[in-house]
Amino acid sequence: MPENQAAVDGLAPTDDDSVGEQTSSSSASTLFRRMHPLGWVALGFGVAAVIMTLAGSRFLVGNMAWWHWALVAITIVLSTQAPVLNAIRVAIEALSSFGKSVAWILAWVVFVVQLFNVITRYSNNWFEADILFGEATSLAWQSFGLLFLLGVGYAVKDGVNPRIDFWWADFSSRRKAWIDFIFHTFLLAPFVVMALRLVIPFAKTSLGQRRDGTWPSGIRVWETWEQSGDAAQLPVGPIQAALVIGFTLWGLQVLAEMIKTGFVLAGRDDLGAIKETDAPLRVE
Repeated sequence: MPENQAAVDGLAPTDDDSVGEQTSSSSASTLFRRMHPLGWVALGFGVAAVIMTLAGSRFLVGNMAWWHWALVAITIVLSTQAPVLNAIRVAIEALSSFGKSVAWILAWVVFVVQLFNVITRYSNNWFEADILFGEATSLAWQSFGLLFLLGVGYAVKDGVNPRIDFWWADFSSRRKAWIDFIFHTFLLAPFVVMALRLVIPFAKTSLGQRRDGTWPSGIRVWETWEQSGDAAQLPVGPIQAALVIGFTLWGLQVLAEMIKTGFVLAGRDDLGAIKETDAPLRVE
């Protein structure tokens, strides 16, 4: 039987069939490479959420709200759009840099207030010591706490995570990316999410929310904030509510790190970067 007749009868593949198979295989490979690793994580999480929901799990992964599902779907879609994902990363890092600037201002506030504390300690005959000492001390520790909360995101961006640098420095960029991506995705990100679920109700209570979920009415909202048990102290409601801001900024920067390291794993070194350490012999 002639070769072309066999091809017509379906007994032998034609050149067009071979080209089609290669094109299909190439398309699948291209799709796999085009999707950012974050998308594959979101896809796996979505599959696990479906299974846990059908199984009737009592955990969050089996009881997600509609916006949780929307967030998973949006993450999968964005993972195929490298420029958009990179723009999100740049915006997050700009926010972290702004937090660093505010943290520097707060560092000077802490210094000035503590200096005032020292001066008034030795000149309390001319000041109302009970009031000034209490308010100044409260302002100092609240400013210090806010400094940390606003600066922790930039700390992650700047690569100050505790690590053994003389061991880390010899790794290739891809191995560093694998380590950072795995630990940020499966350890640090879940911790931040868990922390936010704990501190959000705590912050609401500190700002005056009642047990039934309602808020006090009136314009003097500061009177509903949680107060310190010590005399002449500033309200502690706002600084406790700032925990939400701090963990949110931290979580966003963790997301930015996942995007950056994911780009390195996807072979897009032009969009990803691994922070190089300045002190390769440092052990923390």
